[in-house]
Amino acid sequence: MQPKLLVPLLLVQMAIVMIVTAVQQTPTIDEPVYVGTAVTYLEQHSLRYNPEHPPLGKLIIASGLALAQPHLDPEFAGNQSELGRHVLYEAGNEPGLLMLLARLPMIVLTLLFGLVVFAFARDLTDTTGGLLALSMFAFSPDVLTHGSLATLDLPTAGFLLTAVWLTWRARTARPWCHLALAGAALGMALATRASALPALPLVLFLAYLSVRRWVVLPLVAGVATVVVWLSYLAVDPGLHWVAPDNMPDIHGWRAVLTDLLPFPEPYRDGMRMQFAMEDSTFRGFLFGERYEGALWYYLPAALLVKTPLGMLAAWIGGLYRTRGVAALYVLVPPALLLAVAMTGARNYGTRYAIVVPLFLAVAAAGLVVVRRMAMVLVIVVAASSMTTFPYYLPYSNEAFGGPSRTHLHLHDANVDWGQDLGRLGRHLRERYPGEPVWLVYKGAGVPEAYAITARNPLLVRPSEVHGLLVVSNSAVALATGRLATLLATSGPPIDEVGHSMSIYRRPSPSP
Repeated sequence: MQPKLLVPLLLVQMAIVMIVTAVQQTPTIDEPVYVGTAVTYLEQHSLRYNPEHPPLGKLIIASGLALAQPHLDPEFAGNQSELGRHVLYEAGNEPGLLMLLARLPMIVLTLLFGLVVFAFARDLTDTTGGLLALSMFAFSPDVLTHGSLATLDLPTAGFLLTAVWLTWRARTARPWCHLALAGAALGMALATRASALPALPLVLFLAYLSVRRWVVLPLVAGVATVVVWLSYLAVDPGLHWVAPDNMPDIHGWRAVLTDLLPFPEPYRDGMRMQFAMEDSTFRGFLFGERYEGALWYYLPAALLVKTPLGMLAAWIGGLYRTRGVAALYVLVPPALLLAVAMTGARNYGTRYAIVVPLFLAVAAAGLVVVRRMAMVLVIVVAASSMTTFPYYLPYSNEAFGGPSRTHLHLHDANVDWGQDLGRLGRHLRERYPGEPVWLVYKGAGVPEAYAITARNPLLVRPSEVHGLLVVSNSAVALATGRLATLLATSGPPIDEVGHSMSIYRRPSPSP
């Protein structure tokens, strides 16, 4: 087989895997907010929902939703979480169809980023190196997970990767064209999530390094700024923005940075909201231990758990083989963004470091000089990834027990993001018909929409809970109070669903 024929083959199998995964998963915690916001973009051209994130990612989601012409009550006045529930479950729309249409544009975008990975690695090595990098991308459980969801993490990382690749291309061909496109890709990243901002000075430096002319800085920065403005104007051409009444007040360097940015006021207000969130204290869970606040080493530890062992070996080899100027383009961006993410307040998942598997897939191309080893690593990674299908979200590598044991080490978006409510409904109907069900669900779905009739065990005394007790594993990880008592008196789980929900049996009362 011709090497270049492997590119479409890898992308086709990736597309199939992501589409099947998307069809089988019910909405994760963040998706209904983005879907509801995207519908308001289509119907009302309003920026009032989800202002903490820029609009481009939700505009991409809206491009799929437009095919369904979703209904939205024009009188709806709830918050953004209520909006997502209204659009998916209360306004007469079909939630499964809406979620698939919301996810399909992200799947297409992820496949295009795969082509960027291939092209970037080929430019650094050769076609075989490009195929090696694409293989690492195509079989990455984190990429397959977040590439099949209507969320903002992977698009942001993919646009940044594209911007850096285009600055590299400017070194050898049509520099002004490539740098203008790099500015556009950088603007798309900034217009998807403000978490891309730390990469702004680095991309500008790489652009200068590519042509050694200071004039490229206003070119790249100017194009990026225009793209950010256009993303807002595409939603509301009049930019009728009214800041929420509870807008947080920030001070110090954060306030100075926010005020200096040449972006629309809603963008800067969104940054103020994000900074306020970073000042909050969240609960975390790592390697079986609950804690308050954030651990600086959380993301490296989570990546260690959730990356295939063969991929970790390829990354290490890529780090060793990527040297000289190429290291500035391939290794520094993920290192910078990982370092920034490690200071974050929310220890919720490797999605905050999704930039790492994208850039280190490119770095892995350096192993092309040892082709037999590279081939073995690809086979090992592919086997580990394919055997977890379609449960990519709760993936962990074999050293940590695989997907069925991820919940013992991590929580939230690493394992249980509310994605298995539909699977739970089918599982209960098939295996436990007619049995009373008590449910503690951590997610954004509505159980009744999936034919789940359950009561909340936290509203009654533990002695009154009899029958099946179903608990999301993230809730198990952080259990305190009444839930902790219920779990302690229920014995070990008798069953599980999707590696994200545990089922216990509570004995019936004695006669």
